[in-house]
Amino acid sequence: MANTFQNLSQKNMPFDQVFQNILHFMKKDPIGNFRLMFGTDSQVFTHYTKFITGIVIQQERKGVWACIRKVIIPRKMTNLHERISFETTLTEEVVSLFTNEHKEQLINVVLPNIYKGASFSIEGHIDIGSGKRNKTRVFVEEMVSRLESIGLEPKIKPDSFVASSYANRFTK
Repeated sequence: MANTFQNLSQKNMPFDQVFQNILHFMKKDPIGNFRLMFGTDSQVFTHYTKFITGIVIQQERKGVWACIRKVIIPRKMTNLHERISFETTLTEEVVSLFTNEHKEQLINVVLPNIYKGASFSIEGHIDIGSGKRNKTRVFVEEMVSRLESIGLEPKIKPDSFVASSYANRFTK
């Protein structure tokens, strides 16, 4: 799998550069409510399926820094369960790049400011919904428990904007 990331201003970033950007973003104003969010979306084309995984660090009411990773599978992935499962796998894969040491560094930015109201959470956004008319609702429990098992706070539609909005923009 490709392990380079990009955003509108930087291309071919290795993971270490992504991590340094996130750390720098948090250190600029460490008294904040930070959400580190991951999510993947996909689009099926004639001869391939494109998967985009987004990483977003948000400081509530203060802005975001974000990037994506693109993975192309050279076939049409038409089975919905396979595609949703692979989206979740790609999210898990990017999350796994954040070792305990990485997470500790991020937490240590916020820790001295907890009593001043600072906070830090890690979320996994899944492009599925539990609505009655949503074809993906049958996969909600499975995908949510997969993300919980790796320590993420799972979010589904309408709260999974990293997958359903940010990553989605780049699948087209």
